[in-house]
Amino acid sequence: MPRQDPELTAMATPEAESLWPEPASQERWNRGAWLFRDSTLRGLEILLDEAFVIPGTGFRFGLDGIIGLVPGLGDVIAGLLSLVIPLAAWIRGLPYVTLVRMAANLGIGVLVGSIPLFGDIFDVAWKANRRNYQLLARHLGEPRRHTWRDWGFLALLAGALGLIFAVPIILVVCFLAWLIGH
Repeated sequence: MPRQDPELTAMATPEAESLWPEPASQERWNRGAWLFRDSTLRGLEILLDEAFVIPGTGFRFGLDGIIGLVPGLGDVIAGLLSLVIPLAAWIRGLPYVTLVRMAANLGIGVLVGSIPLFGDIFDVAWKANRRNYQLLARHLGEPRRHTWRDWGFLALLAGALGLIFAVPIILVVCFLAWLIGH
């Protein structure tokens, strides 16, 4: 019978379990845990969408609208900053319906925001980060509960995407029919 090493036996006791190092994957997630706390996410949402007020109006805007004024890269940088809230939602296990809504909010903001001037005004009014934070807070308070608005939004999004893909196909078919007819 092989002899047992006393050091290994001592390390296997419940009291010594804390001596074992955490797996590398756990360390990696714990290092950035502060980024996904509710208070940090709320602060990010305020910074990006509501940090400043136009005096006398009560109209709020944030760094997202200011960064978006930079031609080209501004909307991309703001969009990358805005990914933190949906990433936190994914890590916390929010349903895919909610994650798709968050992605759509963000996508609409980045796409329309890339149009010079009009897009920047739209982006300030759209407040994708505020919408996404509210979705996160709502679903953490009531996990796995979807409202008719969630499903309606997804149906509307699917219909819009269907139209976006169908219009070029219809135009090509019409053009080909016109070419064959002449």
